[in-house]
Amino acid sequence: MAGMKDQMAMVMKLKKAQKELANELVEVEAGDGAVVLQFNGELKIVSVKLDAELIDLDNISELEGWIKAAVRDGLKEAQEVAAEKMKPLMGGLSALGL
Repeated sequence: MAGMKDQMAMVMKLKKAQKELANELVEVEAGDGAVVLQFNGELKIVSVKLDAELIDLDNISELEGWIKAAVRDGLKEAQEVAAEKMKPLMGGLSALGL
């Protein structure tokens, strides 16, 4: 069984990885750049940009579809980034019995 020192070291590594995820950025676009979203590794939207020249206000449902697609794709990519970042730590957690 892992000792208290090992557990503390693992907790510190996890906290560091979580902080780093806040700085990992994923950018996705939809509608050929009409909608551009940035997500961080914590799955939070960091930035939203809309290009008014590419958006037809008479077709709001198209814009809604682009936003939906960008959110879906951005969350998926950010989850992949987070999973990759946390993967090395997961083995350590199971060794600690967590």
